[in-house]
Parts: sequence; structure tokens; C-alpha cells
Amino acid sequence: MKSCQYYFAPHSPWAYLGHERFVALCRQHGVAIDLRPLDLGKVFPASGGLPLAKRAPQRQAYRLTELARWSAFLGVPINVQPKFFPVSPEAAAKLIIAARLGNGLDTALDLTHAIMRGLWAEEKNIGDEATLTAIANSSGLDGAQLLKASQTASVQAEYDRNTDEGMAASVFGSPWYIYEGESFWGQDRLDFLERAISR
Repeated sequence: MKSCQYYFAPHSPWAYLGHERFVALCRQHGVAIDLRPLDLGKVFPASGGLPLAKRAPQRQAYRLTELARWSAFLGVPINVQPKFFPVSPEAAAKLIIAARLGNGLDTALDLTHAIMRGLWAEEKNIGDEATLTAIANSSGLDGAQLLKASQTASVQAEYDRNTDEGMAASVFGSPWYIYEGESFWGQDRLDFLERAISR
């Protein structure tokens, strides 16, 4: 079966805007999703990227304009300046990994969307454990049990491995898709990814 590596950080608005379309695209074409949450805090310094707060004002302003444009174009609700952002994505990323390990890929994909929607459309603090537990519960999972599982050494090891392998593959942003060795950066490249899958 064909497979696509999906590198992302759960606090990325661009990953949020592209998530459902990417999942639908892969399901339509019979492509397995290799779900790989990673640590952008390590990726940026290694690749010349800057966290949002350190970017020039004009770049920060244009980012807000583009987020609003894409939200309107896609019909995906977004608050471009949510109450709980910036936020640490680590606990959320590890919760997603734990869900994949314990409950399967589809459940983890649904949880990923619920977490990102929580941050970008529902004013939820995805850096807060109680909030993550509630999101998991609302997704049909045992949130407390999943949170405990997310704090294990095996989940941390996968998170670290995703980050290391992403950097080795020259990933420098989120979302990032790799299909048969070809990289696609950003939800605005999903059309090109579909073309590659359809070849």
C-alpha cells in the first residue's frame, strides 16, 4: 500500500487548515498515513526558522492576513489570534502518539483534528492537561488513561524519533508531507501532493 509521511505540530494553524483535506485525499486514493507529530522547537533552530514572536513585524502581519484568507476560502473556522497561543504543543503531540499506539490511526487522526480545532476555533488551551483530557473524552476516549499513556518513555521516544527523522529528511515546517521521497511543505501544496499520488 502506498504511504505518505505526515509531519506536523498540533499548534500549527496551517496543519489545522489542511488536516481534514489531507486525510480525505489519502483515503480517496488509498494512501496510508504515517502520522508523525514532531517538535518544531528543535526543527526551527536546525533549519534557520524563527518562532513567531521573533519574526519581523511585517511577516507576522502578513501571516494573519493569509490565515484569514485561507479560512474564508476553505470554509474552515479560525481565530487568527486565539487566546491560548503561543502554547507548548508537546503534551498534545504526545497525546496523539499515545492514541495512535493504543487506539489506532483513525482515532489518532480524529483526535488530532479535535485538538487543533480546540486551539484555533474553540479558544481551548491545548497546553493544559485537563483541557487535553476533556478533548480526548469528547472524542470517545478515556482521557485520563490516554494522558497517562502519553507520559511514558515509549511515547517520548517516538516523539524524539519523529523529530530526528524529520530533520534528517530536511523538514523545516508544519505541515510537511513526504510521498515516495518527494516533499511537500504546507497545506497549500496539497494539490501538488494529489498530482503526485495520481501519477
